Amino acid sequence: MTELDWPEILLRLGTATLAGSAIGLNRDLHGKPIGLKTLGIVGLSTATVVLLAVQFAEPGKITDAASRVIQGILTGIGFLGAGVIVHESEHFRVRGLTSAACTFLAACLGIVCGTGQWGIVAVALALAFVLLTVGRRIERWLHRALGGKEDPQRTETSPSSGQRESD
Repeated sequence: MTELDWPEILLRLGTATLAGSAIGLNRDLHGKPIGLKTLGIVGLSTATVVLLAVQFAEPGKITDAASRVIQGILTGIGFLGAGVIVHESEHFRVRGLTSAACTFLAACLGIVCGTGQWGIVAVALALAFVLLTVGRRIERWLHRALGGKEDPQRTETSPSSGQRESD
């Protein structure tokens, strides 16, 4: 059994909460249906159960039990993500995929924080913020450059703001 000390536990849980919250802040700033609190809780909760599994593992080894915990988390997060995507409306439209993907990312970051793999957390967060901040512009540029068909769902404007809606 691996016994982690309290400063290490606080570091892992705190980092998971901050990482999830940072992704959530991006969603909040873009007016999306999932935000700082929700994704912070996703990161915290996943790190909590992974920490529990790690506490019972042999030093330096992820056990079958820990592996099953991680698999269960990722399965459960799929349902939370589906709740973000599913909307009742007159027309069939898929919305919220990026927010659902951010939910999955917050869970994965929580898992990685729970195992204490800080380099992976840092690189994943950096890449996520690159995608979330410039991804749409790169996507549009590549779409135009490669001659893609216009998607009417991606070019709609919001009636209230006049701005293009995107996820």
